Amino acid sequence: MAQGRQYWLMKSEPRVFSIEDLAHAPGQTTGWDGVRNYQARNFMRMMAVGDQVLFYHSNAAPPAVVGSAEVVRTAYPDETQFDPTDHHYDPASVRAAPRWEMVDIRYRQTFTTSLPLDWLRQEPRLHAMVLLQKGSRLSVQPVTAAAWAVVLKLAGGRSR
Repeated sequence: MAQGRQYWLMKSEPRVFSIEDLAHAPGQTTGWDGVRNYQARNFMRMMAVGDQVLFYHSNAAPPAVVGSAEVVRTAYPDETQFDPTDHHYDPASVRAAPRWEMVDIRYRQTFTTSLPLDWLRQEPRLHAMVLLQKGSRLSVQPVTAAAWAVVLKLAGGRSR
């Protein structure tokens, strides 16, 4: 990816962790833990402080982009991989060579208008968006600057 600010989309099931949960978290900040896909992990490794994030409610009725956040801490080891009582535990991961990482994000806004997946599919300017590609299931994925601008405009969100 190019130098400078990057844009991302992060998926979360609202019953597990919603945009409202992020807005009410201490400091409106959370660690994005539990990612157990190598490509999604690699995308998080590429994130820089100040990168912008679309917050997507997956497995919802309807699934939708509901707000935005900002990366406030770059990738570091996800402690849940070492905890045998956590459902994200990975017995093959060791502290000397952690397999999984996380980033910290801070709440920016909840969109005035949520953007359901079906609406996004109807927007010609978003046809190349990773989220809209057949078989796209990654919980962390890149977003182009052009797609970011379109989504913010559609949602009535503020840019930065």
